Amino acid sequence: MFLGTHAPKLDEKGRIILPAKFRDELASGVVLTRGQERCVYVFSQRGFEEQHERIRQAPLTSRAARDYLRLFLSGASAEVPDKQNRVTIPANLRAYAGLERDLTVIGAGDRAEIWDTEAWNAYYAEKEEAFANTEEEVIPGLF
Repeated sequence: MFLGTHAPKLDEKGRIILPAKFRDELASGVVLTRGQERCVYVFSQRGFEEQHERIRQAPLTSRAARDYLRLFLSGASAEVPDKQNRVTIPANLRAYAGLERDLTVIGAGDRAEIWDTEAWNAYYAEKEEAFANTEEEVIPGLF
């Protein structure tokens, strides 16, 4: 499970050092793809396959499902961490998420997310109050 908030830097070659807490789960390979809210999703190979299988359950006749699957998969890139635990973020994903040098990597349960730090801070500031005021109807059975 991916948890926590980390602040790595993007190097001049577009690489990121994976947070130490994520390395065991990602050692055999990662899949990077477009995330919602203009971040990059980071899945373990197994996690990506599970996510893909869930998406495939949607009917082929659903335009929204087809659109989502196309964008999700067309941006995907399988990577293997190097000996220094670095992963290259492809240029198209860096551009999509507006990634510069300062990054924020968050654990989001079944995946990690890579955010430009300014974008993450803005998102967090906007959503924190709603999070604090979450009621049962938002996530049934949570409280």
